[in-house]
Amino acid sequence: MKTFVAAIDQGTTSTRCLLFNQRGEVVSLAQKEHRQIYPQPGWVEHDPLEILDNTQQVIRQALAAAGVGRESLAAVGITNQRETTVVWEKTTGRPLYNAIVWQDTRTEALCRQLAAEGGQDRFRAQTGLPLATYFSGPKIRWLLDHLPDVRQKAEHGEVLFGNMDTWLLWNLSGGPQGGVHVTDVTNASRTLLMNLHTLDWDDELLAANGVPRAMLPVIRPSSGVYAEGRGALAGVPLAGDLGDQQAALFGQTCFSPGEAKNTYGTGCFMLLNTGTTPVVSQAGLLTTVAYQLEGEPPVYALEGSIAIAGALVQWLRDNLGLIETSADVEALARTVEDNGDVYFVPAFSGLYAPYWRSDARGVIAGLTRYANKGHLARAALEATAYQTREVLEAMEADSGVRLQALKVDGGMVVNDLLMQFQADMLDVPVIRPQVTETTALGAAYAAGLAVGYWRSLDELQTNWAEDRRWQPQMTAKQRALLFSRWKKAVTRTFGWIE
Repeated sequence: MKTFVAAIDQGTTSTRCLLFNQRGEVVSLAQKEHRQIYPQPGWVEHDPLEILDNTQQVIRQALAAAGVGRESLAAVGITNQRETTVVWEKTTGRPLYNAIVWQDTRTEALCRQLAAEGGQDRFRAQTGLPLATYFSGPKIRWLLDHLPDVRQKAEHGEVLFGNMDTWLLWNLSGGPQGGVHVTDVTNASRTLLMNLHTLDWDDELLAANGVPRAMLPVIRPSSGVYAEGRGALAGVPLAGDLGDQQAALFGQTCFSPGEAKNTYGTGCFMLLNTGTTPVVSQAGLLTTVAYQLEGEPPVYALEGSIAIAGALVQWLRDNLGLIETSADVEALARTVEDNGDVYFVPAFSGLYAPYWRSDARGVIAGLTRYANKGHLARAALEATAYQTREVLEAMEADSGVRLQALKVDGGMVVNDLLMQFQADMLDVPVIRPQVTETTALGAAYAAGLAVGYWRSLDELQTNWAEDRRWQPQMTAKQRALLFSRWKKAVTRTFGWIE
């Protein structure tokens, strides 16, 4: 009996496997963190083999926790940290270098070089993206330029590229013994190499970035059977693939144009469904593919990407030792009545939307002798809400749609203080669903639809249910004062890197 659908959620800090039932409820969950490798300032890496091993472990653990075997799985979907770049040997499966993580800034000089001809928006018409260190294409180019003899092998298809979804799909379907080398439209749309209109790798973009087509995966819809699993997933259809933020949009059932969600994870990402026509941003947002079902046209989204959200709480924990666990930040922030005029702009990897300033670095502004660790904790939480407002204003300017409410998900939505402050800062209700694991749920939904476990998008929408709603309480005057101070603090981050 095919009772459940599994989702592998390969994130920036950990890998998880979740089993979902027909109602979209979590039946079991297993999670394992992986190392964050920082070889130099601004460089961030992961070990692809460690992540693969963790993936295999959590699959077995999630099945064991549910008391079932793989024969109970109708399908498996994958969702992943986007833009994180792996290259490996086709014959051995050996990675040629650590995975270069989406937050990594080593390609800054290369992006400047590419922008010298045509500016930062040189490829925006084809890709919907600005030239930035965030995306995979420049990372591939860096690896080809710095690893001996790799370019020639890549040109002959002996070396393969993938974001983490592709790396896992290839390995889980057999690896060197016939693994499928595929990605989906959402992940491909984050490389600076795919044309948004043709949904294929673009020769002009490949030439400009210096990336051989032979090393790239085949681009497929987000929902469709790619292969049968091997090993721990032997015989189970691998049938869904979505970048994590698009998966969260899908899991929140934002299937109609004008519906939006915000995910509060390592970074913070707001997506607005814009329908089957891509909307080119004039306000510093990304145009991206939201999802594509087999045999149907793609659905597009506008995205506001914030590099550092939950990662700032981790920084308070790991680098400063202000808290023992990430969950402690709310209690520490509640020891003070307000932020004490302290503002924390976490431009650790530069500023993403709507600024796209790779020359920016983090700043704590407004410090006086009055400020204490409670104010720092509160400023860290408030930073996420301020950045979200900046993104929302850009989204409304681009789309002409005034958001009526914001659906939220991700690890930080259990923080009541942050959610209330977010509603206050946006002046709209903030709504948390009963199932907050919407990223994994979106991957499960895509896989389940592909094999008929769920029959339609309408059926998925009946699963969605509200858990809690925060209403704005702040006065307009107070909101404007706080936000103007935040904007002033942001300007202090500019131009730190020469």
